[in-house]
Amino acid sequence: MAIGLITGVAVGGLVAGIPFSAAGIALAGFSALAPDLDHPNSRLSKRLGFTQQYVRWAFVLAGLGLAGYTHTMLPPGPDQRMGFTAALAFGLLGMAMQGGSTRKLALVFTGAASVLAGLYFGFLWLSLLGIFICVAPFTTHRSWTHTIWATILWTYIGYLANQNLGWHGIAQYAGAGYASHLVADSLTKSGVRWFLPLSEYSFKLPLISTGSAAGNVLEIGICLGYGLLVLGLVIGRMQF
Repeated sequence: MAIGLITGVAVGGLVAGIPFSAAGIALAGFSALAPDLDHPNSRLSKRLGFTQQYVRWAFVLAGLGLAGYTHTMLPPGPDQRMGFTAALAFGLLGMAMQGGSTRKLALVFTGAASVLAGLYFGFLWLSLLGIFICVAPFTTHRSWTHTIWATILWTYIGYLANQNLGWHGIAQYAGAGYASHLVADSLTKSGVRWFLPLSEYSFKLPLISTGSAAGNVLEIGICLGYGLLVLGLVIGRMQF
């Protein structure tokens, strides 16, 4: 999520014509988490233990809070629609934060509800998002959700959302956030098979050993370095 949020700042601050938006940055952070919807039982879920439900509901409450802020503080228009989209993203992520069969069932219901909502309102992007949420948990970890094709699909969903919501930049924020996850995973020993099923080759620069103390420290260092780089570039583009 950290890398996704930083990538969102980079998109808003460096890509010409893209409005700098807190909602867009939040969308990039959410998109960076989306590829791991295929993870059957992550270490994070195990380590959270009894606090897992608190973290889950924290995301749901964050979505509700953002929805309330959007409704009361933003005028009707593209920014308000983008705010509600980001609120929906956080709510869906919160509902998906469960383990094992229960997690898969929750994802299926969440995805199915999104599909039905998309059909009812005529939003193809919402239906495609629901299909993604339904299918992802039943695939092998780091398989199709960790490919260039899934990145293209996620970006296309953002493009369709942009057409419906009228807020320029959704595709860029969503696509860049999603791709940042794959780039980050390519720095691990397992790497990423970007071009499945055309190629089984795993692209990797094995710098990080995930789950280890040294790997965690290196992850923090990479995030800090990446954040400082983006911050410097964004400040450099500002007109004082």
